[in-house]
Amino acid sequence: MGNKLEELIEEVAELIIEVKTVVIFTGAGVSTESSLSDFRSPEGVWTRASMMRMIDQVQPNPVHYAIAELDKLGKLDCVITQNVDGLHQKAGVPEEKVIELHGSLKWMKCLGCGRRYPTTEIANKIEQGVGEPVCDDCGSTLRSTTISFGEPMPAQETKEAERRSRSCDLMIVVGSSLAVFPAAWMPVYAKESGAKLVIINVGATPVDPHADVRIGENAGEVMSEVLERVKSKLAA
Repeated sequence: MGNKLEELIEEVAELIIEVKTVVIFTGAGVSTESSLSDFRSPEGVWTRASMMRMIDQVQPNPVHYAIAELDKLGKLDCVITQNVDGLHQKAGVPEEKVIELHGSLKWMKCLGCGRRYPTTEIANKIEQGVGEPVCDDCGSTLRSTTISFGEPMPAQETKEAERRSRSCDLMIVVGSSLAVFPAAWMPVYAKESGAKLVIINVGATPVDPHADVRIGENAGEVMSEVLERVKSKLAA
């Protein structure tokens, strides 16, 4: 690890220690380190159920665990994520601290009455040869709760994400190109409201000029090192 990178990691750790409210914003680059692709392309219930089966087997990676550890250390306000895989929760971040801007593969929703079903339950029905399942209550079509490209983000989650972004002292963007709006406005809201902004992403983002710290390296390695330095400082 080069001296410059070490200095940047040290700076991020210092910011986490110094501030009161830390919000972490994650994108697809976090999930790809767990060998997952972006699942938001439009697909039917059959494919979604198969994806859920695969996701059941996928484990969180060092980024997810580092963020969960920051929560255990009392340094995490919430995670705002563009991902739909539930790996933040699987790593140990409490459900109520994860704001999923693009929905979740864990649930399916009836288009008629709005009843939600665990995707694993629907997958079981498909495997048993039920055909394309419908709602038990009203017989309407079931659909994944994920948001496909071009669809509006869920209103409640979006409003809460904006509120948290505008009220945090530090936002750390991890593994997002910040190219998908309106989700990518969240770091802008944070910066506009006076927060410090850290961006950790291999590729460039349109918000880079506004970042207080910019690290263009592997998110897993960087976040693991940031965590170790934070723990060391808290123990000192």
